[in-house]
Amino acid sequence: MSGKRTKILTSATLAVCLSAFTTATFAQTPPAQSGQQPAPAAKDKKPADSGSKLDIPAAQPPVNAEEDAAVKAFQALPSTDLPKKIAAGEDFLNKYPESRYRPTVYSALVFAYIQSGNAQKAFEVGDKEVSLKPDDVQTMAVLSQTIPRAMGPNTTEPEKQLAKAETYAKRAIEITPTLPKPEGMADQNFVVAKNETLSMAHGGLGLVYFRRGKYADAIPELEQSVKIDPNPSPDPVNLYLLGMANQKASHFDEAAAAFTKCAAMTSGLQAACKSGADESKKQGSTQLSAPK
Repeated sequence: MSGKRTKILTSATLAVCLSAFTTATFAQTPPAQSGQQPAPAAKDKKPADSGSKLDIPAAQPPVNAEEDAAVKAFQALPSTDLPKKIAAGEDFLNKYPESRYRPTVYSALVFAYIQSGNAQKAFEVGDKEVSLKPDDVQTMAVLSQTIPRAMGPNTTEPEKQLAKAETYAKRAIEITPTLPKPEGMADQNFVVAKNETLSMAHGGLGLVYFRRGKYADAIPELEQSVKIDPNPSPDPVNLYLLGMANQKASHFDEAAAAFTKCAAMTSGLQAACKSGADESKKQGSTQLSAPK
């Protein structure tokens, strides 16, 4: 993962979704189209890097030379050429539907689909990946964060989607600290990979609680996500959500602090965070804050 962020959802779009998608709206939303295809954002999310995978490959029987060469060619393709990467991955799966390398290809495709804005395909492939590798904490973490961020008023069965994200987040949070360091991985890289995974999972769980209107539950998850994020600056989306959750819980000083940190970062949420900070300070001066 190496300190980068994968594209999940434009932060400006998320702000619009959260302002429109209140708890009441969520409860009353009729079935429509699940898994929108959100526009990608350069710095709103964290990606996988094949050099920092936390899952441990199990012993497998040998494969034929052609299949082995095909997966190596797929892995060698740069992630910057998303159409080519996706086409190669899909071609490999069609050609070798029972390959032992399916988890490797599925995992890479999850991130490629997200970065290309095809959240629904990412969810479909991610579910297949987790069914094959129940300890793939990075895939679970990124799905736990992407699912609730990609939701909107027209999402089909929103509670079912939130329940899936919650399950993935909690499993990632439970399993990640127990994983042994992969052979050959530097200690510092291992710590970074674990913290990135946990940061995503806590952020995803926090947003699940936020969408359910459980702000007191959302706050500690989002605080933990921001605290352990190993990137040079934390994900502005999680800072924005932390500000929103504190504001709705009437913790105005804490809301203003989170919004102010978010406003200091260059992102699509900068203006929304500045407005949130100003509003929280005003509320703090005119309303009683709730005890934490």
